[in-house]
Amino acid sequence: MAVIRTAGSHWEGTLQDGRGTVTLASSNAATHEVSWPSRAEEPAGQTSPEELIAAAQCACYNMSLTHTLESKGHTLESVDTKAEVTFELGAGLTRLALTVRATVPGISAEDFRQAAETAKANCPVTMALSGIKEITLDAALA
Repeated sequence: MAVIRTAGSHWEGTLQDGRGTVTLASSNAATHEVSWPSRAEEPAGQTSPEELIAAAQCACYNMSLTHTLESKGHTLESVDTKAEVTFELGAGLTRLALTVRATVPGISAEDFRQAAETAKANCPVTMALSGIKEITLDAALA
């Protein structure tokens, strides 16, 4: 069964002075403003493609980690994941750094580290972002 989710974006004006919006259309959960300055400088209350990618990465990774742990007989109590996506002018997306802290009763640090790496390798969003030169993972039990 294939599942399709939709987002949309509208833009007006030049790159430097224009503005736009990005809408989470499938869920109708939000519409966010975007602009070049919010992408290349300070956010100023607006989002960027990189922030949206970071959010997608976190949500997908948490699901992948939960599935991986369950397949190994462990129950995840909680997980907090932060994704930092680096955008460099002229180079594009150059780095994705994941920081993961989880509470998993009864698992060793080494078994958790292996599960975290497996989850990273099998996460559909991570796979989609494989063109990023560097994807790092810092995973530890809480």
